[in-house]
Amino acid sequence: MPPRALGPFTVSPIGLGCMNICHAYGVAPPPEQAEALLLAALDAGVTHFDTAALYGFGASESIVGQVLAPHRSRFTLASKCGLTHETGDGTVKPGRVIDGRPETIRATCEGSLRRLKTDVIDLYYLHRWDKAVPIEDSVGALAELVRAGKIRAIGLSEVSADTLRRAHAVHPIAALQTEYSLWTRNPEIAVLQACRDLGVSFVAFSPVGRGFLAGALPDVAAVQALPEKDIRRPMPRFAPEHFARNLPLLADYRRLAADAGCTPAQLALAWLLQQGDDILPIPGTRTVEHLHENLGAADVRLSADVLAELDALINPATVSGHRYAEQARREVDTEDFAEK
Repeated sequence: MPPRALGPFTVSPIGLGCMNICHAYGVAPPPEQAEALLLAALDAGVTHFDTAALYGFGASESIVGQVLAPHRSRFTLASKCGLTHETGDGTVKPGRVIDGRPETIRATCEGSLRRLKTDVIDLYYLHRWDKAVPIEDSVGALAELVRAGKIRAIGLSEVSADTLRRAHAVHPIAALQTEYSLWTRNPEIAVLQACRDLGVSFVAFSPVGRGFLAGALPDVAAVQALPEKDIRRPMPRFAPEHFARNLPLLADYRRLAADAGCTPAQLALAWLLQQGDDILPIPGTRTVEHLHENLGAADVRLSADVLAELDALINPATVSGHRYAEQARREVDTEDFAEK
């Protein structure tokens, strides 16, 4: 599959999300495993690496910097601010905090540059819009970082079409990132079209449904056995009552994968890639084996009939449970479907 545009950059059609290398899905892998994964991705042709100040409260950026800094010219580097545990006045909070004040954005960027061992971050996202701060002010601070040569392009994460347009009026937005997969279709409400209207690249995180579409959780017992700190535990979709309703979707889904000659994870990624050349999935993983499996999706071509079957099988009407718990829902600005 040809490379794709990520704002002003040209990158591999499938990137690597770097949250998994330090936290979120149970116990973090050992450093040597994370290093092997990053180098394997680079050697396999991945040229889009996505991290954030939030991930492990700087741990992901530190690992990416330590491992990939010697190869900095070979890839496009994306990171994020506005959602971390440090504020612009040097205060460290016990947990994560949404802070989009210009002084915090500037301070977070300086920390990211140090951890990533680079002079400039290619694509720097506002990880969450701080609704106490006008989006124009936060994007204005990011624009100052562009002018200062500390970042090259600006991105937004988990915002609505209206917020994207307000931000884009202040400074061109290169990319918008939000969750998008067969079982999370929120971008199709409005923001995906807004991106296309404005020429903004769309980066899709959690493209295999946080493991569900890869078949990583075969039954309710597997969900109940997730580690205590696994971020899926509070998500309604993974609650036993909802998960039990979602499991029957997998039988026909696996059949479609087998008919297409690919794995379930590859089917999810191939579906996403065929939704438009402006869509760039960034699956995360901890193993080189899964990395190569995910990248193999770029070679999968799905017929119009298979695409139609997938759309009919897994969609907002057939998936049970919201993607986020109530607090997380309040933190994002994305359009949402009505409660079922």
